[in-house]
Amino acid sequence: MAKEHAKRRLGGSDLMVVPIGLGCMSLSGAYGEADDAASEALIRHAIDNGVNHFDSSDMYGWGHNETVVGRAIKGLRDKIVLATKFGQTRVEGGGGNGVDGRPEYVMQACEASLKRLGEDVIDLYYQHRVDPSVPIEETVGAMARLVEQGKVRFLGLSEAKPETIRRAHAVHPIAVVQTEYSLLYRVEAEETRTTTRELGISFAAYSPLGRGFLTGAIKSLEDVDGRRSAHPRFQAENFEANRRLVAPIEALAKAKGCTPAQVTLAWLLAQGEDVVAIPGTRYPARLDENQGALDVHLTPEEIAGLSAALPPGSAAGTRYPGGSMARVQL
Repeated sequence: MAKEHAKRRLGGSDLMVVPIGLGCMSLSGAYGEADDAASEALIRHAIDNGVNHFDSSDMYGWGHNETVVGRAIKGLRDKIVLATKFGQTRVEGGGGNGVDGRPEYVMQACEASLKRLGEDVIDLYYQHRVDPSVPIEETVGAMARLVEQGKVRFLGLSEAKPETIRRAHAVHPIAVVQTEYSLLYRVEAEETRTTTRELGISFAAYSPLGRGFLTGAIKSLEDVDGRRSAHPRFQAENFEANRRLVAPIEALAKAKGCTPAQVTLAWLLAQGEDVVAIPGTRYPARLDENQGALDVHLTPEEIAGLSAALPPGSAAGTRYPGGSMARVQL
């Protein structure tokens, strides 16, 4: 029997989630090859163990992820909050992803996601990246029509700057804003939370373990693989400086008899009831470890100590490669 944990409400919605969910991106090859049968088993294991918040996107594997998630949740839909996203588009020949926030595209993308998921309604539908060429009022206006049509229940934005969030929220209530947030990635997230807290919007932290850095498992450049190798914070000129920042987390974890990942997640959830985390993994043991953070209690002094040891802006290097940085916080 899964242990019951207190749930947190997402913004002004009626969606109640266990504070640590599952980000599903890694189930579509983002951090190494994934096996679909194992991915479906992982999702069912998560549900069996009380996880009820699952976060997908139409760009994870360009539809593959939603198909896998849809198969895994068959017959279990009433146990979960299902989130997915639209807005990133594939650019032929590489060179990064495109972005499309046109109202007609919003409607098309939602229909395609529902079909892949095998569902009639999405609980939480995000614009994955803001399209600077389309007024946010037009994009969110189309998303609001999906709510009116009963295809979507609540709306979210990902990597939107405070001004954009305010404009969007004035068109239709935004339940959640999703941005990268961890002890190692604090600057934009904490600036954004000033606005989301004021507006009563929840904050979903993706990559809450610093893309694995804050677990303590990445100890040398030889441990940096796949997507991470393109990220400035994992590159040679920045790696050692960022690795040193992990030491206080490891020391506190040792003192408390838990893991660095659990301390990291416990710190994040202690930032406020408005925060939920969606760490990703392909492995049941890692998922169980992450959920164990719900039972880790940090004192106010421990929380303040970590915040001081890894202050905003202390990480070396930008949080995305150059081209991708141009598409966040718009």
